[in-house]
Amino acid sequence: MTLNPPADRWVGRSVPRVEDAALLTGRGRYIDDLATRIGTLHAAIVRSPHAHATISAIEVDAARSARGVVAVLTGAEIAAHSRSMTVGVKADVECWPIARDRVRYVGEPVALVIAEDRYLAEDAADLVAVSYEILPAVVDPMAALAEDAPILHPSLGGNLINERRFSYGDPDAAFAGAGRTIGIDVAYPRNSCTPIETYGVVAEYDPGEDAYDVTANFQGPFSIHAVIARALGVPGNRMRLRTPPDSGGSFGIKQGVFPYIILMAVAAKVAGRPVKWIEDRLEHLAASVSATNRATRIEAAVEADGKITALRWDQLEDCGAHLRAPEPATLYRMHGNMTGAYAIANVAIRNRIVLTNKTPTGLNRGFGGPQVYFALERLMQRIALELGLDPLDVIRRNLVPSGAFPYRTATGALLDSGDYPAALTRAVEDGGFADLLRRREEMRAEGRLYGIGLACVVEPSVSNMGYITAVLTPGERRKAGPKNGAQATATIAIDPLGAVTVKVASVPQGQGHRTVLAQVVADELGLDVTAVQVLADVDTARDAWSIASGNYASRFAPAVAGATQIAARRIRDKLTAVAAAQLNVTRDEVMFAWGRVSARSNPDNFVSFARVAAAAHWAPGTLPDGVDQTIRETVFWTPEELTAPDDADAVNSSLCHGFIFDFCGVEIDRDTGTTRIDRYVTMHDCGRILHPAMVEGQVRGGFAQAVGAALYEEYAYAPDGSFLSGTLADYLIPTVMEVPEPVILHYESPSPFTPLGAKGVGEGNCMSTPVCIANAVADATGLADLVLPLTPSRLADRLQGEETPSKAPAKPAAAAPAGGQRRLTGEGRAEVAASRETIWSMLLDPKTLEAVIPGAHGVEKVSDTHFRADVTLGVGPVKGRYRAEIRLSDLDPPNAVTLSGRTEGALGFGEGSGRITLSDAGPGRTVVAYSYEAGIGGKVASVGGRLLDGAARVVIGQFFRSLAAHAGGGSAKAGLFARLRSLLGRRK
Repeated sequence: MTLNPPADRWVGRSVPRVEDAALLTGRGRYIDDLATRIGTLHAAIVRSPHAHATISAIEVDAARSARGVVAVLTGAEIAAHSRSMTVGVKADVECWPIARDRVRYVGEPVALVIAEDRYLAEDAADLVAVSYEILPAVVDPMAALAEDAPILHPSLGGNLINERRFSYGDPDAAFAGAGRTIGIDVAYPRNSCTPIETYGVVAEYDPGEDAYDVTANFQGPFSIHAVIARALGVPGNRMRLRTPPDSGGSFGIKQGVFPYIILMAVAAKVAGRPVKWIEDRLEHLAASVSATNRATRIEAAVEADGKITALRWDQLEDCGAHLRAPEPATLYRMHGNMTGAYAIANVAIRNRIVLTNKTPTGLNRGFGGPQVYFALERLMQRIALELGLDPLDVIRRNLVPSGAFPYRTATGALLDSGDYPAALTRAVEDGGFADLLRRREEMRAEGRLYGIGLACVVEPSVSNMGYITAVLTPGERRKAGPKNGAQATATIAIDPLGAVTVKVASVPQGQGHRTVLAQVVADELGLDVTAVQVLADVDTARDAWSIASGNYASRFAPAVAGATQIAARRIRDKLTAVAAAQLNVTRDEVMFAWGRVSARSNPDNFVSFARVAAAAHWAPGTLPDGVDQTIRETVFWTPEELTAPDDADAVNSSLCHGFIFDFCGVEIDRDTGTTRIDRYVTMHDCGRILHPAMVEGQVRGGFAQAVGAALYEEYAYAPDGSFLSGTLADYLIPTVMEVPEPVILHYESPSPFTPLGAKGVGEGNCMSTPVCIANAVADATGLADLVLPLTPSRLADRLQGEETPSKAPAKPAAAAPAGGQRRLTGEGRAEVAASRETIWSMLLDPKTLEAVIPGAHGVEKVSDTHFRADVTLGVGPVKGRYRAEIRLSDLDPPNAVTLSGRTEGALGFGEGSGRITLSDAGPGRTVVAYSYEAGIGGKVASVGGRLLDGAARVVIGQFFRSLAAHAGGGSAKAGLFARLRSLLGRRK
């Protein structure tokens, strides 16, 4: 065993992670790896292909009678066994985990199929027939505020669900007396972190106890436990929530699994057996949660030297179709930090929350910080540009000064520690800023587009549970009662052999919690780190936890590890009394080291740690007075600095605050618009560093995700709300090839508010890097208004200007399909070995249509000109069942007919029409010519568009090819038909 003398402490060293032995050898225990009870059923979810529609009918009989199906649940059944989920603001609106009368975003659950296995459940889900009446959709938050905008929730009377105004200091006077007012408008887009492991739930119901037992890869905050219990109509002690030992990443996203916990719990109750559901990747991209998109107008009152005297914020937050807990937390988490790292005494804020036909939002790494700092730091660059100043000088001039800490911001945050000017100076000197300036000059002298960007942010950690109540007025808060604090819990237990076990409620997703906690406890008890066992999964029925428990807001190192240290010291104090009696020395003589407890002045006078630690098990009668037991110690810790919002709406929204200063150099390719990060330097003050390698890992991980947000990642929606980023070919994530090596620097200022002096470090670059890169691109290109992500096509369009219109005559533009669907047109012809009369009769025959419609399972003749078909269509890796309505009109027998149709299913929907003309091509032969226009929406709009230029084109091409073959063969000529046949042949 490695000796651990007191001078050689474990904390602060990069010891090997105890987690890695299992994770790197494939022995991790994720939710899909856990054994389930015999008889466990599996769930598949039927989701809406429409962003906004009323549900006119749901036909489930075919699905219920399918092989292996135990139950099919719709919104009505779910509502019969649950309640609307708690909404974070006072509003006349309900929030259910499944659609009832109306769908409000693509991917919203409309039915739940429970079967013997997942395959049978998926097959039966295709048999659920949902009839929709499509409503106009709105996806732009500004458009959602218009008087004539489609209203998502009629009971609300509009789409604005909350508005609050705040004023700190005297911003009106500051603006009136300012030398200049400089402002910008920015829009921060939707993006999301994408963990390798998706959502997972295993739910069980005990009818005897009227109790639920759920295992889910939920990350917290466990305030959501109360939301789940209330929705299920049971007290909290009848809703047992457990997490698996391992989780394959989260970055905030797995907080959003809780509506599915409710769904699967109800399913288990109805089915009478446990139910398991594992989300697939397409479901996760389209329908889990994302960060909010935000439209911001920010203005600064500025003096001639660049000193800012006031800020005015106008923030419009798009939370999607439902305001699900803990939203609007994304908007208010940064409320105390609206001045960033700057000493600005006067602030005005207008916050509005709007609903749109997009997925509901939730936690996402950075959690409100990227949206705030993108606006604030873009403004800092604009101030420097308009005043003709050096951007670095403008930042320096406005920083919170050295020696001012703890520093109270205008909006209420108590910045705990730091020296921002000193940290910035160290970054400039050690990071080679002067060399970067020279490089920019050299590159520009060569005619290249090269720019430097800066960003300066404060990273909050350990959220105050009361900050969200700033969304309420002071009167509403008084009525509801105060909310504040951030309780962390830790338990240390000693078994009869003296072995030490640590239990916390932090739910790690790969960060290395077990290793760091072993270091903390080993230091306090004088043990080797290998002698400490750490458990970090959560069981609400047996563990010590609070509503603040969970893994979010960078709370592990400052709060959870700090609570663990307190618990270790308390149990060490008890062990000291026991050892003093055994060694016959005074308590101040007792020393813990090397797995022994000895006399400080006589190390040969010692006993083993195990003997002292296990005394409460074997000989409790020998414990000295004042020592009750040494078997278990549980600590609940909350810092006094986290007070409730006051009557002036000031709130210390987080306990501790790191400091980050980034600068980078980028080059933009003039022709392609590609951004290349040439050098990136990031300086962090995260307080006391507990494990240097893990801190570097957190910085690198946050930086990689931030590069994605800056250059690649965006949740894209069509005007009708169709989700256009439904695959990883559409939602681009950077790999190691696209992420450069950052230069990571540190400045340590231990926090006086946390037991270990640590602050959070896990989210900072997600806040600083997107705007740092954007400022560099603006510096390189001279472009003022930049929209993330800075994709090559976006930048190339701006750099190259409008393309010169072609001189070739253009065909008249056809009317766009309704609702902003992806528009498809085509034409073609085929020569068929059959007469016009024969082909005409085939077009009116259900059996022929069933034979020629691709994937048809049956065609029903409603009338001579109206048919219904049930078809299965596979597009690339995705396969779905469709219901098709086919109508014939403008009949000119046997010469021409218009064929119109609409399909709807799990992949999305499509509609269009085509004109078919028949003409003689010689004895017994006919030329079939066609032209069509179609629109597709829903999942297929992105999946099909990427893989085969639209599923609607495939269906139409296959239809005419099958018609020609069924009529006796023939050859395709000209246009799309020939290309489609060739393409389809190659795919075989």
